[in-house]
Amino acid sequence: MGGGDRFRDPLKPMAMRVSRLMLVTLRDDPAEAEIPSHKLLLRAGYIRRVASGIYAYLPLMWRVLQKVSRVVREEMDRTGALETLLPQLQPAELWQRSGRWAGYTAGEGIMFHLQDRQGRELGLGPTHEEVITALAADLLRSYRQLPVNLYQIQGKFRDEIRPRFGLMRGREFIMKDAYSFHSDEASLRETYAAMDGAYRRIFARCGLRAVAVEADSGAIGGSASQEFMVTAAAGEDLILASGDGRYAANQERAVSQAPEPVALPDGVRASGQGAPLSTPKQTSIEALCEAHGFHATQTVKVLLLLARFEDGSQQPLLISLRGDQQLNEVKLANAVTARCSAEHGALLDIGPLSAEAASKEGLSPIPFGFMGPHLGDAVLEGARSWAPTFLRLADPTATELEAFICGANTVDTHLVGAAWGGLCPAPESLDLRAAQPGDRCQHDPNQQLEASRGIEVGHIFQLGRKYSEALEARFTNEAGVEEALWMGCYGIGVSRLAQAAVEQHHDDHGMCWPVSIAPFEVIVVVANGAESEQLSLGERTYNQLQDAGVDVLLDDRAERAGVKFKDADLIGIPWRVVVGRGAAAGLVELVERSTGHKQELPANDLLGALLPSLQTQRRGLEI
Repeated sequence: MGGGDRFRDPLKPMAMRVSRLMLVTLRDDPAEAEIPSHKLLLRAGYIRRVASGIYAYLPLMWRVLQKVSRVVREEMDRTGALETLLPQLQPAELWQRSGRWAGYTAGEGIMFHLQDRQGRELGLGPTHEEVITALAADLLRSYRQLPVNLYQIQGKFRDEIRPRFGLMRGREFIMKDAYSFHSDEASLRETYAAMDGAYRRIFARCGLRAVAVEADSGAIGGSASQEFMVTAAAGEDLILASGDGRYAANQERAVSQAPEPVALPDGVRASGQGAPLSTPKQTSIEALCEAHGFHATQTVKVLLLLARFEDGSQQPLLISLRGDQQLNEVKLANAVTARCSAEHGALLDIGPLSAEAASKEGLSPIPFGFMGPHLGDAVLEGARSWAPTFLRLADPTATELEAFICGANTVDTHLVGAAWGGLCPAPESLDLRAAQPGDRCQHDPNQQLEASRGIEVGHIFQLGRKYSEALEARFTNEAGVEEALWMGCYGIGVSRLAQAAVEQHHDDHGMCWPVSIAPFEVIVVVANGAESEQLSLGERTYNQLQDAGVDVLLDDRAERAGVKFKDADLIGIPWRVVVGRGAAAGLVELVERSTGHKQELPANDLLGALLPSLQTQRRGLEI
């Protein structure tokens, strides 16, 4: 029996009457809903909020989720992946061995965790790398067993700080995750490419237009990763892409060429340590430039931050950026992790260092607003719990300036014409800036990055050996030597995908489900149930569609025709068959929800007109 039976349904063609569907629709947008898809799913009776970030999937939504899951299963099975089901409760010991327990509980705090009656720590799984790797260590011992790819569809949990947008960012959700194991990196890349193709087919079959973008691997880690984004105005992620279609990335990962800096004013020369300039109360780049006619690209701004680690240590950071640039916090976190986590464990967080925090730590006053990159480690003397020296990093936009304007480390004073080497050594230089719309592309400076919003619905990773080495998952290779397994992981948010489809397919009247994942393909609406001819023809049409293998819903309620039509538009069934005044002549009206196209035809000709379109639409978008 397949491991995902909790979410499995053969999904044979289904017929249902609205009077038996427990359908409760709302005329007004619920106050809790912010984006169109969330409003519509609540109004149309697909979901109901049980608690913050926790939703019940009502019968219509469950049908959608089953259809999405079926598409996912078919495409995963097509690649040779094997379905399983892993425990949702996971022992802390596995996560401690991988080094992620503290980051997921005390750091980001996204894992629900608890103690059982014996005092053992457990977590509700937001992901399953540790569990599957521990199983692989026990079961996969020879290269002859490889490669293997295991997947599951099940509920996951994240203790979101701010659950929002319904199923987009909930605390409980349904996800497909897969994990592959390999004897070498070449095999991993082959499966990674196969998953890329499977994901593109899944989204196309579900009627979604998705774009693949380069992404940051985040807390999961790995050498390469790619997100699949459904473009939508309400998307939480900013996608930066080139106009020629050759480059696309999440802003967390995106790279670009920064604008060229403006030369310093005539008469200002690099003078090593720079010339002091009185700048009273000019604590921001904007105020400094406005007061003296400088350009932001001529300045270096210095950020003072504090990183906290699993072992309790705290590392002050001194970060230099060109004045017109913004810090990419994800890039910085990755850089700090690479330099410090081997010694101090997982990075828990990075935050700005305030004057109040510095004072509480026992430091001498720091000239906030007037700091330069030459701020000495001496200011940290007397720190009770911080490292005694700064970790100094800079973006190339700052280190490539031959001369610049910066803080003088004295209140109300800046330095003009400072230069690296004369003022202080240049810090370690690496990409820390956030790429912006309008930046020139690295692959072609004639191309510019263009911005769009996206909803992440899938993410694939090349994990390498991070988890197999941590959990000692080893196999014997062809030479008889033991080595760590190569791994990949591949996730799709099933419940998020369903809501993303609504975000991409709706209008002012309601949802417009793609046929391939719609809860029902056709709704038969009897305009006046009190008219015997309409009711009789409606029943015959309903039975005829059911016998033809169509998922059909019959609105047999004793409601006004206008109410039924509004509900049909709201719940978004792709095709509507209206049995109304033409019933006496054996006529029905066929309406396509997405286009509004209508045609009146004899009821006996309905299947001939409808089935060819349905068969095409069931396959989803063409790839």
